[in-house]
Amino acid sequence: MTRLVAGRAGGRTLVVPRGATRPTSERVREALFSRLEHEGLCDGTRVLDLYAGSGALGLEAASRGAAAVVLVDAGREAAGACRRNAEGTGLAAALGGDGLVVVEQPVERVVAATPGGATAALAPGADLVLVDPPYDLAEDALARVLGDLVAHGWLAPAAVVVVERARRTPEPTWPARLERYAEKRYGDTVLWSAELVDDPAGDGPADAG
Repeated sequence: MTRLVAGRAGGRTLVVPRGATRPTSERVREALFSRLEHEGLCDGTRVLDLYAGSGALGLEAASRGAAAVVLVDAGREAAGACRRNAEGTGLAAALGGDGLVVVEQPVERVVAATPGGATAALAPGADLVLVDPPYDLAEDALARVLGDLVAHGWLAPAAVVVVERARRTPEPTWPARLERYAEKRYGDTVLWSAELVDDPAGDGPADAG
């Protein structure tokens, strides 16, 4: 059973789509969002959840006070699960029709364009981007997605991008202006965090280890 950990919808269970979807464990989500809350990246923020699956990451952000959340997944079952979970947790009603949006399109197509239309809530740029791709996604494909986030205006100043990968995979190839500042390992899962900086040579946050 998958459920939201904390916030206004804490404890509410989530529908998980059949197939290869691999929801982020509650332990990892609790650790991640405790850290994000400490960094001021939940309450009142704009959040983009890529390869959303059940929507657990983006909905956790919504439960903890995010102002706008966009969930993106190309899978019909995954997008349907995101919609059911948004409604079932009450978060769709809490954020309003424009505040919690599910986009049923390939992530690569979405980020290759600029925010607008269904993603208009993120037009000023997302403060937080959560990227949880299939573990078999090629590293060069992930690198293109990260590059497009920077190139096409998806990131607000000082935005944070968190990438979840299998422990055995290498660190993502970060584009210029995204500086990695943290690596956290939880069993077979590793979370990489990077911040958007004005100058590729500038100083990012200290590595939290």
